[in-house]
Amino acid sequence: MFPVQHLLSTRARLVSACLALAGVQFAESLQADTGAPRPNIVLIMADDMGWSDLGCYGGEIRTPNIDRLAAEGMRFTQFYNNGKCTTTRASLLTGLYPRKGGRGLELLTPNTLTLGEALKRAGYQTGLSGKWHNGSKAPNRPFDRGFDKSYGLWDGCCNFFDPSRPDPDFKGGRVRPFGEDDRTIAEFPDDFYTTDAFTDHALATIRAQAAKGAPFFHYVPYTAPHYPLHARPEDIAKYEGQYADGWDALRRARYRRQVEMGIIDPAKFPDPGPNPDNTSWTAGKADPDEAWQNRRMEVYAAMIDRMDWNIGRILALLDELGIEKNTLVLFLADNGGCSETPGGNDPKQMPGPKEFYSHVGPNWAYAQNTPFRRYKSHTHEGGISTPFLARWPGKIAAGSRSEQVGHIIDFMPTFLEAAGGDFPRTRAGEPLLLPEGVSLLPVLTGAAETVERPAPLFWHWSGNRAVRDGDLKLVWEKAKDGRKWELYDLSKDRTETNDLAAAQPAKVDLLARRWIAWARLTDVKF
Repeated sequence: MFPVQHLLSTRARLVSACLALAGVQFAESLQADTGAPRPNIVLIMADDMGWSDLGCYGGEIRTPNIDRLAAEGMRFTQFYNNGKCTTTRASLLTGLYPRKGGRGLELLTPNTLTLGEALKRAGYQTGLSGKWHNGSKAPNRPFDRGFDKSYGLWDGCCNFFDPSRPDPDFKGGRVRPFGEDDRTIAEFPDDFYTTDAFTDHALATIRAQAAKGAPFFHYVPYTAPHYPLHARPEDIAKYEGQYADGWDALRRARYRRQVEMGIIDPAKFPDPGPNPDNTSWTAGKADPDEAWQNRRMEVYAAMIDRMDWNIGRILALLDELGIEKNTLVLFLADNGGCSETPGGNDPKQMPGPKEFYSHVGPNWAYAQNTPFRRYKSHTHEGGISTPFLARWPGKIAAGSRSEQVGHIIDFMPTFLEAAGGDFPRTRAGEPLLLPEGVSLLPVLTGAAETVERPAPLFWHWSGNRAVRDGDLKLVWEKAKDGRKWELYDLSKDRTETNDLAAAQPAKVDLLARRWIAWARLTDVKF
């Protein structure tokens, strides 16, 4: 147990009470029906992947195994993350919005509980294979916070072929911390590749824990396709020449497929047109670095292709062990496609091999997030919307689709209800911050078409803000000229093309005040 000082316990009581007044309601009790089946839970997350990259969301990248989850389970179209790696991971693990100015690391405190800790209380074995990004020192490594077995990157990103290489984007070129359980790892074999290695650890852990009989929870947060753009040559070869028509054509093709598949209705998802910050492909074709631009997207696609192949290995193991029918498998991304190019890019360095450190850039990222606006770190839909799939044979209807509005803070109550567990109100006699999401289990199992959300959803990252209340969304873009709130009716305009702020000033004022109240109570500086 973690000691909780009086200051923290007082703070927890005040925040809980004040957030309730602001419209953020904490769960009172998450005790589930103990007679319900106790499924194994496998939660898989991609890193910096766009909404339309998967085949089942209109993408051309080969993702047959992820598409299998959609065919055999439920596909969501209104699911949200926090728009940023670290905050998404912190909220996913705790069921809480970020604190301390919108950052994520501060959520792993003595007055919070992780999914690993909560499910262990419910009798689950736990494991993590992949990117943690919530602290690299005790007491906030995965092994310290409820995961029986853990392996992977403790920080944000690393060289896929050799994590021991210095990272030019990290503290002046230091090595990102990587570890297993409570020890660091500094040497890696010649044939190492993170996506494969994470899966190897997941397979070994699942096999060992399944043999013990008790249910297990395994969290697999891949680093693909986050930069640096590193992929095996055989995977890159599959996509050579596929993106020669450029990012504008790619976005149009994905939008057309999404309409044909029925994923989007063009009346409700009007095409917002080119991103004003992007270079047009016409200009791009005049660029002597066109081959390099194409290779960026080819390698990105190859990274997702490899991740999908590894997910197929996990699904095959569940089949081999005969536990697929009692295993809830979920897949999502931590934020939209990434436009970031920290430190720039050198067109003389073709993305792919471990020697080069490249990023995909804003032009391709905008296409990856079709049909939405913007990308990672933004609070428009392109930054915070995630593809989300859930499969549980016999419990979730195969090929089903849901318009339920969901958020990563919903995982804690959903998993605990499925596991027959409860969330403790205290630890060592001191109060815990209680989850801020809702259980989506009734939607997953078909017991209800929708679950009512008693409070708005909120976002913040680096000055970008948003609040969604029902179908109305208020969003503020930090870098935009004029710095003003925009208002959209997502039931008619999910792609945020028709700003209603001038026509509905009272609604803007109401939602803005709610966001400000939430921001003050969660220590967002604005």
